[in-house]
Amino acid sequence: MTSNPFEQFMQECPTIAGAYGALVQAQAATDALDPLTKQLINIAIQTAQKNPVGVRHHAAMARDVGAGREAVIAAVVMNLHLSGLGPVLLSLPAAIEGWEGTGPC
Repeated sequence: MTSNPFEQFMQECPTIAGAYGALVQAQAATDALDPLTKQLINIAIQTAQKNPVGVRHHAAMARDVGAGREAVIAAVVMNLHLSGLGPVLLSLPAAIEGWEGTGPC
């Protein structure tokens, strides 16, 4: 058994996970937004959804396409007035771990 919920989803539901992966690839292929902007938006959305696993994952991806630590933190904190303090407090450590590469994948 894996400690990564997404890997578990892929193992337990391979057909659905494959279809989900195709959807993600189709969205990633759009060129209206650059890869960095897409990742910062993903961090903000995952924060609003209270999903620290997603925040950590997209923070690492954002770093890999050139995001600085401050930009990743800003993407989390911009939710404060919309989602409240709880999602920000839940997501901020995950964002920093993802950007630093210190948390679980």
